[in-house]
This record gives sequence, structure tokens and C-alpha cells, in this order.
Amino acid sequence: MNYLESIGKKARKAFEDLKEVKHKKIKKVLENYNQSLLKNTNKIIRENLKDVKNVKRKHLVDRLILNKNRIEGIRYSINEIAKFKDPIGRVLDTWRRPNNLAIKKVSTPIGVIGVIYESRPNVTADVAALCLKSGNCCILRGGSEAFNSNRLLANLFRDNLRHNNLNQNCVQFIKSKNRKIVDQLLSKMSAYIDVIVPRGGKGLVEKVQKFSNVHVIGHLEGLCHIYVDKTANIKMAKDLIINAKMRRTSICGAVETLLIEEKALNSHAKEIINALLNSGCEVRADKKVNKLFKGKLKSASEKDWKTEYLDAIISIKAVKNVYSAVEHILKYGTMHTDSIVANSKKNVKIFLNGVNSSIAMHNVSTQFADGGEFGFGGEIGISTNKLPPRGPVGINQLTSYKYVVSGKGIIRP
Repeated sequence: MNYLESIGKKARKAFEDLKEVKHKKIKKVLENYNQSLLKNTNKIIRENLKDVKNVKRKHLVDRLILNKNRIEGIRYSINEIAKFKDPIGRVLDTWRRPNNLAIKKVSTPIGVIGVIYESRPNVTADVAALCLKSGNCCILRGGSEAFNSNRLLANLFRDNLRHNNLNQNCVQFIKSKNRKIVDQLLSKMSAYIDVIVPRGGKGLVEKVQKFSNVHVIGHLEGLCHIYVDKTANIKMAKDLIINAKMRRTSICGAVETLLIEEKALNSHAKEIINALLNSGCEVRADKKVNKLFKGKLKSASEKDWKTEYLDAIISIKAVKNVYSAVEHILKYGTMHTDSIVANSKKNVKIFLNGVNSSIAMHNVSTQFADGGEFGFGGEIGISTNKLPPRGPVGINQLTSYKYVVSGKGIIRP
């Protein structure tokens, strides 16, 4: 039996064992894990420093770093997840047929979830907690750049499973750094894994979507847009756009393209663009927008409308109206997160109904595209799939359902 197959069999066994575990014990594991993170903060930081020193792709450093504040952030997420009610066994709907057939729709766990991710060690803790809380088991394959951090966070979780007499293989971390492991995980493990979740750059996600022979939950890119309507409050629009672009440029919820209604160019655009420039953001603008600045801005090309920068760069385009904004987003967007800044109820309705985004916003920064901000405690990722789940994937989105049908000897004529 090879390494991955052994992990797969252990995961299936752990999943069956988990079905018999009372929810209060799962809650206890999460509470204990929270305390373990506090107790081992300095050790986690030491292991993380090894990763930071060895990282070759410097743009990954921000996502990779674990300090006391970020560890506290992880602990907060674990605490929030622990407090949720048991999502399994909930009766989602019930009805009775004319022939007295009683039907219930009941929530169930998915099974074994494989997660392939890069850079962010907090994913290890979040995914382990979310999966356990929703009655699922997980197989974690973190990036080699965060190996030491991920291994310690996973081992601490497994220690707490074991101390609470739960199968420690509810959470398994793949310790091999061999890149072929990912190929095998995608193509050879369908007997053991029910869902694959990729968390990382476009290259990783494209590979997973292309080669996985099990269902994939995730998004390819976060090419997020904000449309500024002529009815928008200028100060609100300016503050919101600065936050959406510059708070953290490297996250998938950062805005990449700004669309401004032509009738708002003179009233809104100059102030917004000057604020972006003053905050250190590079602006790439189309001809109509650039005209306001006498051609001094960098010109935007067709490529810019298709680019997720993940950097302090934004592309700006003038559009005729809200319909033109929606048309642009449908053409270039990635169904992640798109927002309108407006006071016109009519235009807001047109925008929110028109875009195909998994998260559609009104007068809100796109940086709120996050499971924690949605009140989910954390997220296993954000899904732009057209089929559910969509948007941030928390514990309730990590469940499936079955129909429970009962009667008194009913036969079909």
C-alpha cells in the first residue's frame, strides 16, 4: 500500500468513527486546540521563522508570516467556529404527500475533504476546525514554503483529537514535499476523497480543476470590480475604494478594476483617483479617464481588464451607465466579488441582479469577501462555482443532505 492510499484509508476509517462522536466532544477538541495555540505561540513563531527565512518567492512573505497578532486571529476564528450549533442532522425541510408519505430533508457531512494550498499556514488551523465541526475529515497538502508552520499546527490539532479519544486521523497532513503527490492526490484518490479544495494562485487552481477526478470547490481568480454610479456619495466611494484596493493588496477580495459612470467623471473620478495615487497605488486608465489628467496616467490596455494584480495597481474604465458596467463584469469578471457604490435604488437593483458574482455588494468594500466577516468563523475557501456552495465556504456549506422518507407500508400503484 502506498503512502497516499494509506492516508486515504485512515481518513475513511476516521470519518466512520466520527459519525458516532457526540457534538460536545468535537466542541471540546476545538476549545482545547485554541488553548494549545496560545500555549505554543512562541514555538509556532519559531517554526514559522524557519519558513520565512527559506522562502524563495518574496511576494508570498506577507501571506506566510505568523506573529502574535495573527495567531490571535486564528484563535478567534477557532473560538467562533466552536460556538456554532451542530450543523449535522438538522431537518432542513419537511412535507407530507397526499398518500401519507412523510419526507424530511436532513443535513449530512460530505465525507473526506482534500485541501491543497499555498503560503497561508492559517488555512491548516481553519480547515481542520471547519471540517471537524461539520462532521468531515480532511487531508491537508500545504505548500513547501510553509511546511514547518503547517506541520506544527496540524500536529497540535491531532494531539487534541487524541487527548479527547477521537481518531487523530480526522486531520492528516501530508508530510511529503514531492510535487508528484499533488498529481496522485487529484487522479488516484477518488475512492477516498469526496471533494478537493484548492487554495492558492491561478496556476495551482487551474491544475486542480483540470486534473481532479473528484468535485472541486474553489475559484480560479479574484478579479473583483467596483462600479461608481453618478448617484454615489463621493466621500463614501473614495474611502471604500481605498480600503478595497490598499488594505491588503494580496488577497483575492482586493478590487482590481474600477468602473466609473461617464456622468460621474467630472464630479467623482478626479478625487477618487488622486486619493489612490496619494495612497501609493499605480493607476492604469482608459482614454476618457486619462483625459482628466491630461494623459499623465499610465494607459490601460485590454490585458488590464483581464488581470488580477494582487498588488498596488488598479485599472480604471469609464462606462456609459450601470448596464455597461454589468456588461463589462460579465465579460471580464471571475464571478468572485463585485460591488456598486450608488444611492439610486433602481441602479443598485439592476447591478445586483445583473452580475453573476458569487458575492454581489452595495456600498461595501470588496475586502469583506471573507468567511470570518460573514459570521462563519472562518472559511475553507471562496467558491465561484455556479452550483452550490458559492461564496465563502463555512461549516454549513460543508454539509450535504439526504431525504428521509417514511410511511406505514405504503406501496406505489
